[in-house]
Amino acid sequence: MLRLSGTDVAKHRQSLLKTRIEEFATRRGRKPGLAVIIVGADPASQVYVKNKVKTTVALGMESFHFELPQDISEAALIAKVEELNRDPKVDGILVQLPLPKHIQADLVLETIRPEKDPDGLTVGNLGLLFAGRKRVAPCTPWGVMKILEHYKIPVAGRSAVVVGRSNIVGKPMAQLLLEANATVTVCHSRTPDLSSVTRGADIVVVAAGQARFLGRDAFKKGSIVIDVGMHRPTTGDFAGKLCGDVKFEELDGWAEAATPVPGGVGPMTIQMLMENTVQLAELKK
Repeated sequence: MLRLSGTDVAKHRQSLLKTRIEEFATRRGRKPGLAVIIVGADPASQVYVKNKVKTTVALGMESFHFELPQDISEAALIAKVEELNRDPKVDGILVQLPLPKHIQADLVLETIRPEKDPDGLTVGNLGLLFAGRKRVAPCTPWGVMKILEHYKIPVAGRSAVVVGRSNIVGKPMAQLLLEANATVTVCHSRTPDLSSVTRGADIVVVAAGQARFLGRDAFKKGSIVIDVGMHRPTTGDFAGKLCGDVKFEELDGWAEAATPVPGGVGPMTIQMLMENTVQLAELKK
């Protein structure tokens, strides 16, 4: 079974992106800028933000990092986003989720101007994606497409199943596969006999949000399995360990190729965030 390493793909793309960033800086007289806002001290969020800031700096981009208190008002957070919307040095704005319960995440995210939305999750950018005129695509599904491209896995003319229908992964993933000329089925919590559907697919992208949800019997022999899940169970054999939605060890000798967890889709999500930020910077007049 071919192990689809997102880590390797991201490293390869980083070298190409560095050159692109240097050329941008030469032409425009400044570096592309990414602003990251984190509210509160959630440990997982702190780690994610630290990795994003580290990658931004390593690539030669400008990093703007804002740590705001847990009790900040919704109005004050929105005002900060609006300030960054007006800042010409900022090309991308990322508000780290989750936000405290007293803040409406959708309201804050929609405050980000679509032309400064490297996550590709504002209504403006999702609308362009589904209209076939994307500005940027959501990072995780776009990263999946780049993994398939890197390993020269054909998509056109093949059957694909996406397990999950979120705006972050499932829906845009289906749209990107459609654009690549796959025949796509979207499954979700109300899909009866899920495994009977996934077993009919050449490519299966699993974004179910459930640890070790699907094993070998859910896939046909020779299929391509992309695992978008990321979990750290507190009980069972995998307690304290990172794992995905798929029982990866069961796929060896069965699937043609699969992404591991960790080291699969995860590194590509950060990489595509960086590439999207540069794309937005280049599109700016």
